[in-house]
Amino acid sequence: MEHCSLTFTSGRSANMRAFFPFRLWCLCLFATLGLMVGSVQAEEPADDWPKGHFPLPEAGDLIGEDYTVEARADVTLLDIAREHNVGYEEIRRANPEVSVWMPGEGTEVVIPAQRLLPPVPREGIVINVAELRLYYYPEVGEGETPRVETYPIGIGREGFDTPLGKTKTTMRIENPAWYPPESVREEAQARGEEAPRVVPPGPDNPLGDHAILLGFDGYLIHGTNRPDGIGMRASRGCIRMFPEDIASVFDRIPVGTQVHIIDQPIKAGWHEGQPYVQAYEPLEAQENGMSQLLEALTLLGQSADAEGQAMALDYQQLRGVIDAPGGQVVAIQPAPEPEPEAELAEVESEAGGIYEHLGLKQGFIDALEV
Repeated sequence: MEHCSLTFTSGRSANMRAFFPFRLWCLCLFATLGLMVGSVQAEEPADDWPKGHFPLPEAGDLIGEDYTVEARADVTLLDIAREHNVGYEEIRRANPEVSVWMPGEGTEVVIPAQRLLPPVPREGIVINVAELRLYYYPEVGEGETPRVETYPIGIGREGFDTPLGKTKTTMRIENPAWYPPESVREEAQARGEEAPRVVPPGPDNPLGDHAILLGFDGYLIHGTNRPDGIGMRASRGCIRMFPEDIASVFDRIPVGTQVHIIDQPIKAGWHEGQPYVQAYEPLEAQENGMSQLLEALTLLGQSADAEGQAMALDYQQLRGVIDAPGGQVVAIQPAPEPEPEAELAEVESEAGGIYEHLGLKQGFIDALEV
């Protein structure tokens, strides 16, 4: 038995010595495939990302697509906006004929989810008060897809403007207490009421459950107990977010993250050789005149330089987008064919020679350098 056992063992060892390299190769292959599958699973397809999350375009400035949904019988337009990462003003502009409180079962509702990225460096947090929207560019690890997350916000109402400029996040507070400022107490006193000195965490706290302090003294990014105000000018200068939105980013925004607050009612950029413009109503009353037009042209020129694009644009269409800002992304068409010389001279005279600056004769980029 011992001999047979030894013989069997010896033969099995010989076979194993011959088989071992092949088995090791298989194990390595399966391990490699497992890592590859794990990597694919870790990098979700863009279609499976949360609403408002987009891979950064490798070239260009355009993210997202508009789409439509059907309203259910038991929802308001504000419910639909919140579900689809959109604020009040955005959903109203996109659906001017739809009732806010009773859209009606089966009513088609447009979700304005296509946007141009703001024309500033894509890092940290960018807040564009003109479009009532926050953009977050999180740092990503090796092998991860660079992305941008965008959320609707509420900002300071007239007289309580949200400050502009660059700052940083300085502190994160969960379940914050709210200390009403002097202006709130004075307003309460004028109504014959007495404002509390402090509002503890809970459903009556206007800061919600999460607050991120900024370097601008007294200003925060925070949640809210009044989510219907998201997408409106309704705060005293702070930036409000839907409770679920700030909860999703709260632990992922490190202290010291750059925050760039801008007022950019006109955004312009390129995508696959096509120029686009997205215009919003300015916060302060002003005419969308030649200065706004030239700003759009400058932005398109900067993007064109980066992407190597050049095109003579349809001035009349571009001016129409700026004069009637609706927040939608509009593809700007090429300039029409030159008219007969006499008619062209008349058009140039009326437009102050803008066709010349648009590059009808010399090219768009060359004109911007004049």
